[in-house]
Amino acid sequence: MKWSIHQLSKYRQNGMPIDAEVQLDEVKERNNDIRHISPVHVKGLCTFGASQMTCQFTMTATLTLPCARTWEDVEYPIEVDAVELFSWIDPELRGDDDDDIHYIDGDVIDLKPVLEELVLLEVPMQVFKEDSEGQVKGGKNWSYSTDEDEARQQQTDEPKVDPRLADLAKFFDQTDE
Repeated sequence: MKWSIHQLSKYRQNGMPIDAEVQLDEVKERNNDIRHISPVHVKGLCTFGASQMTCQFTMTATLTLPCARTWEDVEYPIEVDAVELFSWIDPELRGDDDDDIHYIDGDVIDLKPVLEELVLLEVPMQVFKEDSEGQVKGGKNWSYSTDEDEARQQQTDEPKVDPRLADLAKFFDQTDE
């Protein structure tokens, strides 16, 4: 999704509608948890000022991520509403505090890097496949239990006394003579 600034001048009156699908396979290289990404559907409208373009759009896609318990594929849908500002103002007139503006060097506006960043921001820390909780039982020298299992286990177990402190408990049973 690249446009030259001169090409966009014909949309100055009514704005430029966007309705496109973009393939963003590069995000898999930037985040190894993303196993697959469907084509990203971008729909919105771009409006223009004297030296800037404002794009308001919604992007939807489906990411394939690993389950945190079973390592199986999980499809994770994303939908992002965004407003992005692009400016081609002279470098001497740019402010230092405008982190929300994408400044353009040259004559071409490329929306693809911005879309990649928005996708990467939507990747969760971990996802779980439905009904994966009962699938994991344990292995050699490890086991899996839920918080409910741990609470039940604590209620049924007697409190264990540290053997190093067992003699200390006998101290209070003695009477003063």
